[in-house]
Amino acid sequence: MSTIAIMQPYFFPYLGYFSLIRNSDHFVFFDTPQYIRKGWVNRNRILHLKEEFNYITVPVKKSPQITAINEILIDQSVNWQEKLLGQFTLYRRKAPYYDEVINLLKSCFQLPTEYLSEFNILSMVKVCDYLGLKLSYGIFSKMNIEFDNIQEPDDWALEITKRLGYSRYINPPGGIAFFNREKYKKNNIELEFLKINLKPYIQKMGHFTEGLSILDVMMFCSPKEIIGFLDDYNLI
Repeated sequence: MSTIAIMQPYFFPYLGYFSLIRNSDHFVFFDTPQYIRKGWVNRNRILHLKEEFNYITVPVKKSPQITAINEILIDQSVNWQEKLLGQFTLYRRKAPYYDEVINLLKSCFQLPTEYLSEFNILSMVKVCDYLGLKLSYGIFSKMNIEFDNIQEPDDWALEITKRLGYSRYINPPGGIAFFNREKYKKNNIELEFLKINLKPYIQKMGHFTEGLSILDVMMFCSPKEIIGFLDDYNLI
């Protein structure tokens, strides 16, 4: 059974996102929905010395509220890269893979793009390469696919899955509330929700905070360990 997963291009997302990549045959970066401020497209979370977590952010240029994700531009008028690297200083003496992750981050900062969506996608490609994770992907805005029968939120994934010829679609559990299983079944598509089991790993902070950016996991765990995390999930 051929499996597809479809997600918006987030900024160094958490383990569950990469588990979808790991457990699908093809991944589509859905980059045309409206950009939502204070979402996961331009920010994520890492450890903080005193608080539970700290946000890392890519600043973006002002744009109309209806602007699509793939049209959002990074604000290069501020030295956000240096600030972001500084937020990882607390990892320096605690994380065994600090140098590797910082070097990966620096390589991402050299990516030749001013678009947030493209930066996120290319950064995730680099993370997958680092982890040894196979990634077959497409970018929705470049597929030249037009739909005229989108009526409900779950129609996008259904139509993309049908058009690309996949028989199984997996989604994070957050979609259970609005995905119609019967609709997918009628179209001969198996719909399943992948819930990753976020088990603790040693963060060396005196406590554990789950669901942080993949960058936090990479700081403390080897690629082999991380692949093990990605394979620890339940299908709903």
